Amino acid sequence: MFRNKLMTILIAGILVLTACGGSDANLTPTVDPNALSTQVVETFAAGLTQTAVAQPTIQLFPTLTPSPTFAPFATSAATLPPISQATIAPTKSCYSMAFVSETIPDKTPMTPGQTFTKTWKVVNNGSCAWDAGFKFAFTGGDAMSGVTYTLPSAVAVNAIVELSIAMTAPTTKTGDIRGNWRMSTAGGQFFGDEVYVIVTVGGSAATATATKASYP
Repeated sequence: MFRNKLMTILIAGILVLTACGGSDANLTPTVDPNALSTQVVETFAAGLTQTAVAQPTIQLFPTLTPSPTFAPFATSAATLPPISQATIAPTKSCYSMAFVSETIPDKTPMTPGQTFTKTWKVVNNGSCAWDAGFKFAFTGGDAMSGVTYTLPSAVAVNAIVELSIAMTAPTTKTGDIRGNWRMSTAGGQFFGDEVYVIVTVGGSAATATATKASYP
């Protein structure tokens, strides 16, 4: 911009000098083209110098060196938390037993020390056959001298069987005496209905009777 203004001023000055004086040859100044060119160059150079001095020095920022890339640390398999496994729900046993009927009705009178045989009719209502060796065992109350009965042979699904236990009424206590019994595997896993016997000790001799079967 400064150079353009300078050239404009010089050209305007030349035009003024050549225009002054009209037609009078004695008043027209003699202009030396070489001297004028030299003056123009010197003036232009001085203007550039002033412009350079006026402009601030641009400070270049130093070139940044990129930081080295660090490789990720290897993760040790030993430090990883263990993966918890879902708990598998136990499968329901395929064995089952349902009560059908019984002898010696509840609260049958018994004299102290009287012997009798309690028989339960039951059905295998599970989805698996009972194996030989399964046990019909006392589970609570008063066993009245009854002992565990072991199946001599397998019992198929939907088959009905009779389980008989020989017992003796107590001699040391009277009143209603109860004993609970239940079927189990050979390993002792109980399943199905828990059946029971109730006799009333202190009355007359019991008469063994059978109740009507409730299983179709």
